[in-house]
Formats: sequence, C-alpha cells, structure tokens
Amino acid sequence: MKKILTIALLLITVMAFRLPEKHIRIFLVGDSTMANQPTDDNPQRGWGQLFPNYFTNDVEIKNYAVNGRSTKSFIDEGRWDSVLKQLQPGDCVFIQFGHNDSKKEDSTRYAAPQTAYRTNLAKFVNEARSKGANPVLITPVNRRKFDSTGKFIDQHGEYPGVVRNLSQQLKVPLIDLHKSSQALLEQQGVEASKKMFLFIPKNHFKKYKGKEEDDTHFTEYGASTVASLVCTDIKKLNLDIAKYLKPSDFKEKYAFELPKVYQPNFQLDTFNIINYGAKSDGIVMNTKAINDAIIDANAKGGGVVLIPRGLWLTGPIVLQSNVNLHLDKGALVLFSSNFDDYPLVKSDFEGVSAARCQSPIMAENLTNIAITGEGIFDGSGNVWRPLKKNKISESDWKHLTVTGIVNDDGTWFPSAKALKGYQDKNIGKLEDSKELKDFEDIKDFLRPNFFRITKCKNVLLEGFTAQNSPAWNLHILLDEDVTIRNVSIKNWWFAQNTDGIDIESSKDVLLESSTFDTGDDGICIKSGRDEEGRKRGIPTQDVIVHNCTVYRAHGGFVVGSEMSGGVKNMYVSNCTFMGTDVGLRFKSTRGRGGVVENIYINNIDMKDIGGEAVFFDVYYQAKDPVPLVGDKTVMPKIEIKPVDEGTPVFQHFYFHDIVCRGADKGIFIRGLPEMNIKDVNIDNAVLQSKQGIYCEETTNISLKNITILSQETNPVITIENSNNINLDNIHYKQDADLLMSIGGERTKNIRLLNTDATKAKKQTEFVDNVKQDVLTTH
Repeated sequence: MKKILTIALLLITVMAFRLPEKHIRIFLVGDSTMANQPTDDNPQRGWGQLFPNYFTNDVEIKNYAVNGRSTKSFIDEGRWDSVLKQLQPGDCVFIQFGHNDSKKEDSTRYAAPQTAYRTNLAKFVNEARSKGANPVLITPVNRRKFDSTGKFIDQHGEYPGVVRNLSQQLKVPLIDLHKSSQALLEQQGVEASKKMFLFIPKNHFKKYKGKEEDDTHFTEYGASTVASLVCTDIKKLNLDIAKYLKPSDFKEKYAFELPKVYQPNFQLDTFNIINYGAKSDGIVMNTKAINDAIIDANAKGGGVVLIPRGLWLTGPIVLQSNVNLHLDKGALVLFSSNFDDYPLVKSDFEGVSAARCQSPIMAENLTNIAITGEGIFDGSGNVWRPLKKNKISESDWKHLTVTGIVNDDGTWFPSAKALKGYQDKNIGKLEDSKELKDFEDIKDFLRPNFFRITKCKNVLLEGFTAQNSPAWNLHILLDEDVTIRNVSIKNWWFAQNTDGIDIESSKDVLLESSTFDTGDDGICIKSGRDEEGRKRGIPTQDVIVHNCTVYRAHGGFVVGSEMSGGVKNMYVSNCTFMGTDVGLRFKSTRGRGGVVENIYINNIDMKDIGGEAVFFDVYYQAKDPVPLVGDKTVMPKIEIKPVDEGTPVFQHFYFHDIVCRGADKGIFIRGLPEMNIKDVNIDNAVLQSKQGIYCEETTNISLKNITILSQETNPVITIENSNNINLDNIHYKQDADLLMSIGGERTKNIRLLNTDATKAKKQTEFVDNVKQDVLTTH
C-alpha cells in the first residue's frame, strides 16, 4: 500500500510541475533578406526578424538565416545539419534562397538553378520530412530595380521558376514571395519603394557605414512589409500555422494586415541655434537665426537643429528636408504676436484653397522631416482668435476688451481687419482670379493653422507640447508616412476653430500616445470640401490612432465634415475621451459627397460626454455640438432628394468594447432618406446616458451586447424609417416605460434577439401607421 501511495504522490507531483505544452516551432533558413540583424544603432532588418511580431506566443520562431548564404554554402558550412538535428515532428521549416546562389564568380556559393540549386532545395525538403517536419518553399524576394521608364526589372532569372516547379513536384506548400514582392514594388513605384530598402547615407547610424543605394537589404519598414506578404500567403494557403497568426486590436483584422508607417532617420550632426545668433531673452526676435540653422543643416545633408532650454521669441519657422527640429526640455518657443510677421500665403482653409497668414511652423514638399523633444511651442493664438462674451467670465471680458473691437453680437475681434473679414464672411477663398493682395483688408481674420505640414513624406512629430494656437493645431495635409507620438496639444476650451489634429487627404499615418485638450474637434479626419475636395479626389486612408486621450473638445475621434475626397481604413483603439462634447463623431451634409468606409474602432472609454457618445449625422450645421445658453438647435427638414456626386456615403463601421459613463445620448445615427447610413456594427458597449438609442434613415445596423442605462426610458430605443436592424442581447433599466418606438413608412425588418422585453412596462410602440409585423423577436 505504501508503494502505491508513493507512486500516486509522485505522479501528482509530476503533473503539478509538468512543463508547459510545447510551442509550435517555425525554423527559418535563408539569406540576409530573412536573417536577424543587429538592432543596436543599425537600420538593417531581415523579414524573418519582424516575422515573430505577427504570431501569438504559442509560436516559437527560430531564425537560422545568415547573411550572404546560398543553398550550397548553407549546407557546406554545416548550418543545415545544425537545423536538422533539432527538428521534431510537427515543426515547420521555411526555406528561402536564391540571392547568392546566382553568384557565378563565387565558387563557394554558386549553385546553378536547374542542377545544384534544385538538388539542394530538394535535400532540405526531403530531410525535413524525414524528421516529421513540414517544409515550406519560398521564392526569393525581389531586389528593387526599375528601368529609365519606371518599368520593373526582374533579376532572379530561372531561380523562382525552379522553386515553383519543385513545389509542385514534391507537393510542398509554396509562398511565392517573388511574385508578391514584385507586385508590391510595382505598386509603390520608383521613389516610394526606396523606403523599403537601405537608401541611407553615412553618418545616420553609429554602427552602419551607410550606402546611398542598397536595393537588396531592408529597413524595418521594408522587413515588416515583406513579413506581412508571407503572412498573407500563410492565411491564403490555410496552412496549419495560420491559426496562430496574431490578431490585432480589431476582431476583423490580423496584426500583419494593419498599415505600416515608415519613420525617417537623420544625420547625427547637430546645429545649435545659439551658434547662429539666437538669444533666449524673450526680447530678441530669433526668426533669422532659427531658419538659418535649418537652411545650413539642409545644405550639409541634414541633421538635428537644436533649440536649447530657454525662452525663444520668433516669427514663422520654415522646415527643410532631412532636418529634425529638436526642442530640449525646458525650451519655450514663443511665436510673435505681431500680425505683420505673418504675411499672406497660399494655403488651405477647411478643405478649400485659400489665402491665409503664414503658419508659425510650415513644411511643404519636403522629405524626411521631424519635430522632436520635450519643449513647448506657444502660438500666441489669444491675440488672433475672436471670442464671444458668453464664453468667459465678466472679469476676463473686461481685461480682454481693453484692446480690439467688440461687434454688435457681443464678439470680440483683435482688429478692424479681423472684424471686416467676419462681417464679409470672407474665408480668403482663392477664386475668380483673386490674388493674395486682394485680402489685405481682412488679413487679420485669416488666422493661420499652427503647424502646416503639406505634401511631405516621412514625417515624425514626437514629444513636444503645442499650445495656444491661432487656429487648427496640427494640419497634416496631403502627406505620406507620418508618425505623431507623445505629443500634447493644449488650447482653451473656448478657443474657436482650434482642432487638435486634422489629418487631411493623407495616408499611412500613425498617431499614438498623445493628448488633446482644445477648443474644437480633438482628433479629426478630413479630405477636402464639396466640389473642390471631390476634384482633388485624394482620400485619407490607412490611419492608426492608438492610446490617445482627448479632454475638452467638440469630438474625441471625428470624421468630417469636410470628407469629400473620402475616408477609409481607420483603426482606432485604446483611447479615452473625458469631457468632450461628443465621443465618436461622424458628420457631413448634402453637397459634400465622398465615401467614408472601413472604420474599425475598439476599446474606447468615455466620461462626462456633453452630447452623444456615438454620433452619426449628415445634417451638419457648423454649430457647436452642445449648444451654449441662448443658442437654438434647428431640426433639419427631412426630405428625399436625388442622389448625385454631392451625396455623402457612410458605410462599413465596426465598433467593439465601448464604455461611456455620462452622456446626453448613447447612440445617435441619422442618415439621408436617399442615402442611409449603413453597415454599422457595434458590439459590447456599456453606455450610461440621459437618452438611449436613436436610428433614423439607417440600413443594416447591428447592435449586439449593448447595455444602455438611460435616464429617460420613454422610449429607450427609437427607430425611424430604417431597415434591417438587429438588436441582440440588449440590457436596459428595470421597469423602463417603453423599450422601443418604431415608426416611419420606410421601416422594415427590425429584429429583437436574446433580449428580455418583460423588464419594460411596455415593449413596443408602433407609430406612423407602422405595422407590427416589421418587428420579429426571438
């Protein structure tokens, strides 16, 4: 008996301390395009190095790829044998060679395509299978090469074909990276494709010698992009390992499917503005010194223009390519309050070409630029912005009106020119052959955006604080590959038209870990207004917004109202909105046109929202979303009009995991009768609000796992002129007066699923002669 008990105890002990289940293992064998590279101050990466980012923790990736190796040298050096000894049943082996097998001049590496190369690949496959492992053949990734006309040139000859044929012969899964990388390079074109490769001169990294042109080896951006191509084929082939592909924050997408954003790098040289005559006494104007330092840095190949600690008074700063403007901690750049320092220039205003005063910080048609550091920019916006009396205290009003002019409607203006522009409703639009000089009499009304970054590529904004803007704070217009990280934007809540950030007609943008506290929309997506925006025809697309916080603002995350060029592929996650007028805000109006689609939003927390937590409306009236005392909101007239190019389209929205504690309305969706807002999916939301859910002129709306704790419960949910509405697992207050009000002659196919309707005193009220059969319950 003692022996049995001992054995039992031993088994229990072994079970308690057993090793975790074996990871899925993927072995990578190949050359430098796949290999791990040093990460310390070195820009080169192999795609296999980024590959683990796209798998769950259940997968162990063992990268044995080595720079400069061919199938022949990989075998001759014993590297394959070291991999083979480790292989176990169920392991995967990814095999990619070809770059170095073609080097006829090197006998240690050359492997003829139809003989040695084929034989070596077959050896890898057969010997991996003998160990019970699962080989996968990968064609060589393309080098970047175009002819003088921009036509792509293949440099791999017979090698990719050998891999394809061997895959069929031996019945091995094939990832045709040669084909997919060629398609990608052709899509990007001659210039844009350079960011995938090491086109990096010397003196950019301490441990990288630099090379003006390297069409073979990848940057981190290039490596991650190629790794995503491999993952795409894994998913398409439905390989066993596909189930271990890493999900993103968005249920509908894998991590590898999210946009990639290239980040610039700069020469290590530093250009201190003090050496150009700058003085930090708050008196001397440092406009020339700062701009001279930037111009000199650009002329010498770029580098860091350093603004040290201190108070630096200046006029407009104009950036140059390959320059990083860096503010040390404690640096305060104060922009002049003298309007004469800001000449009229051709610019943009809310999506149209217009004359505006020159922005305090401007960049146009540049490549590789950055503004970094922990310092502060102050735009002296208080001297520019009109201000209504009812927005500040009586004491502040008396202090303000010592200067400037007060209009009859109780609005303060800084000057007669500013008031004239307001009275004329003249936004400086450049039309009918008007020139800049034609707007001198209203110049002070044409407030500049603080940062105007236009038609630039490879932009980094990181670490700084921007406050007190004359108008919009960060205007990202017609740009590509923009990263905004750890930036803080501050304006008074009453600061008119001071959007935190406006991303307009731009693509591949990453906004993360930033905070906004401002007088208009916080994070705003635009693409031009009305006919001019449609003519431009450039959507804002492929934008990631992650881990941002918005305090006072008209909206937390906003699309519109100027979205005439379209908006698509937005990925917003892990954001917090506190005290904004609206949380998630999508707005437009007839005449805008444009298509807003493929919007993915996840993990949003909100508190003390003045208006709607989730808001869609195509009757935008250009007024504050939460009316001030004395302001009136006019309900729009609902009428059917013909669909034309000015009809806005909103479709394909996917929202998950939204919490709001305190709002006027939980969910408000109002489309047009001729063009419903459609395909809105909201899953897992807890909303505490004054009013509940309102849907009007909507199609294909799915609200699932929604807790709506509204104070007003007569009704909790209103549906007007909508069709194909799914309400699944809806929770609401016990003893609500009325669960649903359903009306409108165009209403049909309303489904209430998995919901306890008996908690309400009355389940449904049908109005406007709507028949009860429009509703089904399960």
